[in-house]
Amino acid sequence: MNLRGLVSVTGKPGLFKLIGQNKGGFILESLDAAKVKSVINLSNTKMATLEDITIYGDEEEIRLLDIFETLKSGDIEVPAVKADGTTLRNFFREVAPGHDESRVYSSDIKKVITWYAIIKELPLFDEEAPEPLGEEQA
Repeated sequence: MNLRGLVSVTGKPGLFKLIGQNKGGFILESLDAAKVKSVINLSNTKMATLEDITIYGDEEEIRLLDIFETLKSGDIEVPAVKADGTTLRNFFREVAPGHDESRVYSSDIKKVITWYAIIKELPLFDEEAPEPLGEEQA
């Protein structure tokens, strides 16, 4: 799964693809059908790549990519975003065992479901992730 360059922006719904940078900030393109381009400035907006996002765990943090891999490879039925809290919590226990139930809220689970619905249709979802640059390659 190659999700490099896909980001979430605080205060903006959905996901974005990082397509460039200029002196005003980062240039993003929405992943919806509109393909709206916008510039965000990191001095007043927070941005996180999907590769870096983790979920609170009881023992250690759980990478979002690991949850997506579980969903991709398993026969797990993804509930609707508007499902009740019990259904969402049971679903998340299955895909992210060991998550900290006191710090992972229903809104977080809904966000993961929404993001999965967006990215599962992208060609990047089935690509292999590029190897990170090692010290000898950098």
